Amino acid sequence: MADQSLNLTNTKKAPSSKHTTKTGIPLDWSAPHGPLTGALSATTGAGATALLGVAGGMPSGWPLVIGAAGALGHGIGASIRRKLTAHSVVARSASWLLAGGWTTWAMTTGPLSWAAAGTLTALGVGIGALASNAAVHEEAAEQERLSEEARALARQMNAERLNIATEWEERIKRVCGVTVRIFAVEMWESGAGFSLAAELPGGGATWDQVRNHARGLAADAGLPLGCVIHVEEGDRQGRVVLDVPTQNVVARDYPYPADYSPLSILTGIPWGLLPHAEQVRVFLREACALILGPPGSGKSTFVDVVLAGFNRCTDVVTFVIDFKAGACARPWTRPYLEAQGLLTPRAGQPVPPADTRPGVDWVASTPHEARRMLRALLAINAARQHAYQDLMDEEDTTLLPVSAKIPQIQVVVDEGAELLSAPSFRDPVMKEVQEGVKKVMRTTRAMGIRLVLTAVDGNTSALGNTEVRKFSPVGVALTSGESSGNNIAKLFARVKVDSSQLNAKGSGVIGQAGAEGFAPTPFKGWKTAPSLAREVVLATNHRRPLLDEVSARAAGEDYSQRWSPARAGWLWNNTHAAEPPQTAVEQQPSPQPRQPRDRDGLNLSYRRRAGTGPDDADALAARLMQEIDATYGTTTEPDHPRTGDGLNLSYRHRQNTGPHDADDAGGGPGDARDAALRLILAAGKDGTGASAMERDLKPKFGTTRPTIHGWLQEWVKTGEIVRVGTGSKTRYVHRRHAQNT
Repeated sequence: MADQSLNLTNTKKAPSSKHTTKTGIPLDWSAPHGPLTGALSATTGAGATALLGVAGGMPSGWPLVIGAAGALGHGIGASIRRKLTAHSVVARSASWLLAGGWTTWAMTTGPLSWAAAGTLTALGVGIGALASNAAVHEEAAEQERLSEEARALARQMNAERLNIATEWEERIKRVCGVTVRIFAVEMWESGAGFSLAAELPGGGATWDQVRNHARGLAADAGLPLGCVIHVEEGDRQGRVVLDVPTQNVVARDYPYPADYSPLSILTGIPWGLLPHAEQVRVFLREACALILGPPGSGKSTFVDVVLAGFNRCTDVVTFVIDFKAGACARPWTRPYLEAQGLLTPRAGQPVPPADTRPGVDWVASTPHEARRMLRALLAINAARQHAYQDLMDEEDTTLLPVSAKIPQIQVVVDEGAELLSAPSFRDPVMKEVQEGVKKVMRTTRAMGIRLVLTAVDGNTSALGNTEVRKFSPVGVALTSGESSGNNIAKLFARVKVDSSQLNAKGSGVIGQAGAEGFAPTPFKGWKTAPSLAREVVLATNHRRPLLDEVSARAAGEDYSQRWSPARAGWLWNNTHAAEPPQTAVEQQPSPQPRQPRDRDGLNLSYRRRAGTGPDDADALAARLMQEIDATYGTTTEPDHPRTGDGLNLSYRHRQNTGPHDADDAGGGPGDARDAALRLILAAGKDGTGASAMERDLKPKFGTTRPTIHGWLQEWVKTGEIVRVGTGSKTRYVHRRHAQNT
């Protein structure tokens, strides 16, 4: 966009100054003389002194005396004080003496002669030559001094490294029972420790033998509390690398860097600091992340760090699912709501610019809104696969080329374990949300949709199953506040770290599997202030991308209406997010007394009517079940039709009733998905296609073809419908009618 400027064509111009500023080569009057300027200064000074001395009647011996004094003070004294070479001492002293001697001679014989001019020129050339020669020798001497100092420092460092290597070779042999040869010692720039690289002995010794004794090595070395030795395999088998911290870096607080410079999902996002004070970056283009941390471990602060990193990315759009009233997303939406006039800025804070956009593009604080979001993500995944196939072919890749025009969608699910492990029996919405989260993790990697989940615990009972851990190559275990269990072992089964040393808030272990990953290592997360969200949102407002048109169109009204008052008004009305009324399918039936089931075949009820009494077995059973339900009934049972009068031809009823008759006949809730399935069922054996279904559904529900196509593919996989034909003649037939096609 071109820079905007004020149009001042109707404003009187200020009178121009009569004096214009001249530009030229800038002069540095503080720069020292070189060979050329030094010779020029000496000759011009001598010539001027001779002329003025003759004109003023100066005694001719004075210049020689001044030259001798200069040679003694500047040529010899100053040179010795600065430890200059003999060449510099000779050059400086000779310059003073020659200049003084020539001035005395010129004043005696007359400075305005060709002899005086010629000798002055020769004097200048000689002084310049002496100065140049002295400068060359001085530079060589300086290099030699620096080299000698470097060699001395290297000797000192080598001696220190040698002492460290010898000490740790003995320590490893004493503690681990393994004789190693340390061939490299690298001191950390932060001064907080060092790294050792060692060769293992032959005979089958492995680096695990050293790793298993990491706690013993730290105790033997007497390291400060909080210093955890990290051991990993070297650049090839038979080598081991030890990171030895000597200062407890994780015990300190490190504020989030004030540098909100642009990032990319492709080049890594910083999430904290390693023990040697370097940033640890995670690569989330293809990876989901699982963050575990008990209460008080700094998990909420860490989520702010995650959201700050996503906001700094120029190729990421952020969604949030948080059933705690959207708590983690609220600070990231407040600047946008203030800019829209929906919230009042806090005291002392200005109103954000009108074009401020939310730092979190979509917030789901209820299961119903989360279901909308997950359905939209699956529809976006299907739409991107079709719309960007040519682009992927051009780039010769199976992964969608993520950019500012086609951003990656990062979904942060706060307390995802509670979501995944929440009871979903007879709660179809929650069940669909749980399955949707897992399906998004499984199927959307190539199309640039990834998740970051947080949880208190990593147990299977908390996560629902092991699927979440399998699809989360990036793992973070915050260890402060752990009272039971060990989240490190649940995320990194083969890693042995003394978590009791990592008890500062925000500290823990981080690791990433895969080619772009790194071995699990201790780290310290940044500390964030409540004002961080506002600062990051405003600083990155013009860099954050918009969702691409293909994805927005595929998500339909679920996405376009995400900030409508009906769905997002709770953010500025200080109310809880409104849950839509349950539909007929979602409503849970109230407990009803059991009714005796119909028996197969004919129901000759006239015989029972005649003999109904206390001895009737069915009546007694029904009465007993009613009394049990009235006293202890806590579960619901499906209603069973009462036994009607007369003949009950139940075999005819079973023959004509299918599993979907109740939904088909009852009209349903008007849900677009259910309506789509009814359209296929109503089409009979001829079936229908996605285009025809779009014409029927879009006017009422706003459903687009990519969304319908995603449903069709899902129903084909489950066997609910059958695909017939190919290409433009493709149609879909319900399984009830498929046997006749």
